[in-house]
Amino acid sequence: MRAMVLPALASLDENPEPLTLAELPVPEPGAGEIRIRIAACGVCHTELDEIEGRMPPPSLPVVLGHQVVGRVDALGAGVEGIREGDRVGVAWIFSACGRCKYCREGNENLCAWFRATGRDANGGYAELMTVPAAFASPIPAAFSDVQAAPLLCAGAIGYRSLKLADLEDGESLGLTGFGASAHLVLQVVRHRYPHTPVHVFARSEGERVFARELGAAWTGDSTEETPEKLAAIIDTTPAWAPVVEALKNLEPGGRLVINAIRKEPRDQDALLRLDYPRDLWLEKEIKSVANVARSDVRELLALAAEIPLRPETQEFSLEAANEALRELKTRKIRGAKVLRIAP
Repeated sequence: MRAMVLPALASLDENPEPLTLAELPVPEPGAGEIRIRIAACGVCHTELDEIEGRMPPPSLPVVLGHQVVGRVDALGAGVEGIREGDRVGVAWIFSACGRCKYCREGNENLCAWFRATGRDANGGYAELMTVPAAFASPIPAAFSDVQAAPLLCAGAIGYRSLKLADLEDGESLGLTGFGASAHLVLQVVRHRYPHTPVHVFARSEGERVFARELGAAWTGDSTEETPEKLAAIIDTTPAWAPVVEALKNLEPGGRLVINAIRKEPRDQDALLRLDYPRDLWLEKEIKSVANVARSDVRELLALAAEIPLRPETQEFSLEAANEALRELKTRKIRGAKVLRIAP
């Protein structure tokens, strides 16, 4: 099978082609696993972190990609409830132990044995992959393969962030950064919280225009102050400066939810500018988001079909994965980037 493989860690500034097209053996599903013939796979900022060593895979080479949509084409021993030909998706959560207290509580995203798709196991930048059947989610018929792919990470992690924001309809919300995740969160908010004004902080005017097209009540740069204090803000950036800037726009008791798997160290000095009385006092909260649980993925897919949620996408071929990653790094972003792997 064809796959775009990461053979070694690399900086895209020094090596703009870090992934290599390779012919790999066809994977065979083990007990409890399924094999998926992949139709589409989303491209995520997390893959840049893997490639450039900020969040390196435990072993190399590896096939990246954790927003996978395709059809089941083989079943391992003991698989029930899934048939060959079913259309399914695979998100960042590849597996978890199922036994610890976090798994028993439905918070398998916090499991110490959490395994990530495209990091701890080969992912979706390929024609085929295997995955434990219990961690594949059915894809609603309302979406094409390309439309469904971003929902599996950008959508699901945004949905979990929104749950952690604990928002009530009519309370004001801020979104810091306006890429693949935030543009989906805004559409979910407009459906679920129709009286909630959404304020978007984005660096580029193009992103701010896009946010207004989707119904943002206000847009501005992360350094600007909003016309009203906000009940909650979801930060989707890889930087620290927007976090500090966001805090000053929170109302007393407001919640800042950081929707990022990591923060870049280059602007950590921004934390030194945090002014406690102005920025964090009056019982403001900061909460991180870690991974996603299967329930996040499946609830978001059902809600997305109900809305219906339509991600803005840009398609690339499997062989053009490096190009998609370069555009992501240089912030040529409008919605989500998706690799089209099969018709």
